Amino acid sequence: MKRILITGADSFVGTSFERYISEYPEYSVDTVDMLEGAWRECDFSGYDVVFHVAGIAHSDGGSISKEREDLYYSVNTDLTVEVAKKAKREGVGQFIFMSSSIVYGKSGTVGKEKHITKDTAPSPLNCYGDSKLKAEEGILPLSDESFKVVVLRPPMIYGKGGKGNFLTLEKIAKRLPIFPYVKNERSMLYVDNLSEFIRLMIENCESGVFYPQNAEYTNTSDMVKLIGAANGKRVRLIKGFGWLIRICAVFFPFLNKAFGSFTYDKEISKYCKEYCKYTLEDSIKNIYDGKVE
Repeated sequence: MKRILITGADSFVGTSFERYISEYPEYSVDTVDMLEGAWRECDFSGYDVVFHVAGIAHSDGGSISKEREDLYYSVNTDLTVEVAKKAKREGVGQFIFMSSSIVYGKSGTVGKEKHITKDTAPSPLNCYGDSKLKAEEGILPLSDESFKVVVLRPPMIYGKGGKGNFLTLEKIAKRLPIFPYVKNERSMLYVDNLSEFIRLMIENCESGVFYPQNAEYTNTSDMVKLIGAANGKRVRLIKGFGWLIRICAVFFPFLNKAFGSFTYDKEISKYCKEYCKYTLEDSIKNIYDGKVE
């Protein structure tokens, strides 16, 4: 049996993975809270894997205070490196870190594509992205034959209990009978597909940087329609408003996050075993309890 310690309590990804992996009797999972310093007294030596999900997500708009900026680096960078070093020192065999596609900066503007390939260099545009990248740079050199470091750079993660952009789309789908159709493509990752990918990382004792994503790209407008349908609502998509959305995005940049294009090249997301157990349509059904096995 492989023992896994999740460092970071009550996170969406951590709790989702714990639920998912509970179906596999060959794994056992414990969680430790990182809010206080008590985790430093936790004995890591009995664990095969540390899955580090603790961190501050970017939810600030515009400029932030120096204190807030320092907190990003303290939690997302310094804490990550400290936990990784403790794990290695105490004989843990593998350390898995939840980074983010934010290390590549923001999505493309409406009407323009941003496509990430194996040759794309990280270019964070804010302290959130930079703090994640610096954490990667701090832990990857720790990797060796006895201590495998895995860095995951997933795109937008969604699933039951998720917040952020997906929750916004859900509210729209439940309330609006019509929605503009805007041509865009986004890499996304259903949380159960991510959990299966993490399971494979553990099973195969992997190390390196990985880019898991759903098998298909997602169009924002189509996703709103699927969410509506899963909730018994018919959302009609209206074409011909792309030009208006592009103009509005100049004054309301959040529209770029919703309707801009941001994709990973599918080649960099391939793995030797299939991890995308659910299509986009299946995942939406699962979220709203139309369970797909």
